[in-house]
Amino acid sequence: MRFKYNTKVFNVENGKVVNWLLFIILSMIWGSSFVLMKEGLLHLNAFQVASIRIFSSGLVLLPVAVYNFKKLPTGKLGYVFLSGLFGSLIPAYLFCIAEQNIDSSLAGVLNALTPIFVIITGALFFQSKTSSLKILGIFIAFTGSVLLFFSQPNFTHNSNAGSVLLVVLATLLYGVNVNMVYRHLSNIPSLHIAAIGLALSAIPALLVLFLTGYFRLNFYDKGILMSTGYSSLLGVGGTAVATVLFYMLLKRAGSVFASMVTYAIPVVAIGWGVLYGEKVGLNQAGCMIIILAGVFVANQKGRKRV
Repeated sequence: MRFKYNTKVFNVENGKVVNWLLFIILSMIWGSSFVLMKEGLLHLNAFQVASIRIFSSGLVLLPVAVYNFKKLPTGKLGYVFLSGLFGSLIPAYLFCIAEQNIDSSLAGVLNALTPIFVIITGALFFQSKTSSLKILGIFIAFTGSVLLFFSQPNFTHNSNAGSVLLVVLATLLYGVNVNMVYRHLSNIPSLHIAAIGLALSAIPALLVLFLTGYFRLNFYDKGILMSTGYSSLLGVGGTAVATVLFYMLLKRAGSVFASMVTYAIPVVAIGWGVLYGEKVGLNQAGCMIIILAGVFVANQKGRKRV
């Protein structure tokens, strides 16, 4: 007896498994980034933490950037530079400055605005079309994300509008970057985009470190060394590795699904809370289910909207 396999169906299903695996890994990495930022800010200022983050990410990817720089097609360097600027450099400073005044959990929830800005900027500037199911999924996931934040036992109102607006601006830049990479850099390997973009961004980051007096600090101080270590880990893992994985997911699953990684970030943040002894109840578990349900709905195929 001979068995026949539908290779097309198998490849599609296998592709979805890989997409969800990338989604989970990115959620874990980026969900931990807000904690690392807070640790870095204990003994360094916001500009120093952000600069170390970008410089370390560019440094670790520098060999890849140098090796592949000449392979970059003519006319694409500008887009790669803007990708590093909008997708990493500027948001890194905005988030660190904001987290000096707002909780990391609030920053994580506000980060969930990214998929909304992906749709808005895509429609306004990139002629993108989005299905009704994706819009519904985003609405469900965003609702779950907001409920998750308000359901935290230690929730407190924060009226620092300026810091909140900085995070919103960062998510707007994320939205522009996602559409730009998906539209103009889809034929460039993900590793090349991340490596060259971050290597270029590392130059102004290094300049900021000089201007803020980082190299004049007392490096015999354990606190400064620890904050530097956390900031470097944030750069290598939360920026260098995560950016490569994100661009891989972006090209495989599309801009909307890739951007919805931001909805899983609050779930990971709750997990960190458990490790630090915080309690998680049925309300939080229910909100996590709502978020994942929204991501699932947005990943279903539907008719495109003009």
